[in-house]
This record gives sequence, C-alpha cells and structure tokens, in this order.
Amino acid sequence: MEADFPKLEEKILKKWKQQKAFKKSLQKRKKGKRFVFYEGPPTANGRPGMHHVLARVFKDVVCRYKTMQGFYVERKAGWDTHGLPVELEVEKKLGLKSKREIEEYGVEKFNKECKKSVWQYKKEWEDLTERIGFWLDQENPYITYQTEYIESLWWIIKQFWQKGLLYKGYKVVPYCPRCGTSVSSHEVAQGYKTVKDRSVYVKFKIKNQNRYLLAWTTTPWTLPGNVALAVGKNIKYAIVQQGNEKYILAHNLLNKLQGEYKVIEEVSGSKLVGLEYEPLFDSLKKQKE
Repeated sequence: MEADFPKLEEKILKKWKQQKAFKKSLQKRKKGKRFVFYEGPPTANGRPGMHHVLARVFKDVVCRYKTMQGFYVERKAGWDTHGLPVELEVEKKLGLKSKREIEEYGVEKFNKECKKSVWQYKKEWEDLTERIGFWLDQENPYITYQTEYIESLWWIIKQFWQKGLLYKGYKVVPYCPRCGTSVSSHEVAQGYKTVKDRSVYVKFKIKNQNRYLLAWTTTPWTLPGNVALAVGKNIKYAIVQQGNEKYILAHNLLNKLQGEYKVIEEVSGSKLVGLEYEPLFDSLKKQKE
C-alpha cells in the first residue's frame, strides 16, 4: 500500500503542534551550552518562493543538529521592515515616480504606508514556515522598525566604538540617482540583467604636443572624473599620422582605425609612462586653474 505523504505530513505537523514539541525541545536544553543562530529575516511585503523553502530547510537542519547535540538553540523569528524594496513597492501602489514626489506626498504618511506594506504577506510566511516544519519562535519575533530593536543596534555599535574598533573612512557603493540613495549589492542584483551597451573611443590630447592618446571605455559616464590612463610597459604602441592629427594606440589595435593612416613611429609602453594629458572637458580645465 502506497503511503499518502501529504496526509502523513499534516498528521506529524499536527502532533508537533499539540505536543508543543518545539517549546519542549528548548525547555529541555535550557541549561545547555548556547548555540547562537542568527535568523536572517524576510520582508513580508513579498510572497515567499521556492528559494526561501530551500534556505529555511538548510537553517532548520543546522539548528536541529546542534539541538540534538545538547545545545540550547534559541530560534527567534524576525521581520525585516526596512529597505528599498519596501519603498519601491509602496511607490508603485501610490503612483509616485521620484523622491521629490514622496516628499510632496509627505514622508510621515509614506512611512506609515511602508509599515502597513511589510505585513501584507505575513500569514503566507507563517504558514510556509509551519508547513515545511521549520521550528522557529514566530510568537515573539524581532521587528526591525521597532524602537527597542533600533536602540539595541545603537548599543552594539557603541560597544564597538568604546573598544576603538570603529574608524571613519571611505567606501565606494552603488548609488541610485532616481531614489537619491546608496544601494546594497543585493538591491542592485535584484534588478540585474544582461544588456548590450555601446562603448566609446576617446582621444586625450597630450600636454604641449600635437598628439593624442586613444582610449576605449564601456563606461563613458566616468570620463568627467577620469584622472589617469593605463598603459602596458611591455606592449608595443604605434604613433600614427591620420589627417592633421597624430594618435598613440596599441600596435595590435591598428585595425580599429577607420580610413587611411601612416605609422610614423613605434614605442614600448614604458616610454609613455609619465605623459600628461589635458582634461577632457572645459569645466575641468577651469577648475584646475
């Protein structure tokens, strides 16, 4: 006779619930050595998916294993109630298109809508957690927008500061001009897609010479902040005459030039080190003056 696995699953889950198996497993090991497992909290304004099932099963396996070894493994659920995904969801709902429109709508009103949004799929998350047998304290979760949670993080940061473990520095982070904020690598990845984009060839005029260094870039928006060009010291470069101008480029890239040209000299990259070129934009020239 074939087993009816869905019914068997429901029977076991019901038994666990009636016996309060999870709570008993914690009480039994209350005096045991602690094993701390930080539960990365979901944001409930989006429905859970199959990838969440996989992640939660992995977490549950680790926690059960340590519990079976006699450790006290307190598993506190949490809700991530901050972040750009929450704000973007509310922007769509309210039909807002920019940070300015959010400010016109009212930041306080917008925050209230965000707080409501994060609980939209709370029940689906709780049902999923229970259905897959993930033992987690969902009755007493931590919530990231609550004052006591925020203050607890401030307290932790203060401990780092008092021990001299913090310093002021610089870090390059992705920035969203539309949202007017920096974004995490995770938030950038949410909108990741492979695209074909144009590249540009740029000529940099060498100071006090009627010659140009040719460069290629796929990120032309960085040119206003350009401060240097890279050359390979062992690469052979060609100086070519084309019309009234002379260009310097790698010899094996001569095929990139369009039209007629004449190679008038060949040099190694080491000979180009230290050359200075003029700023690309007039505004930068004036700034330097």
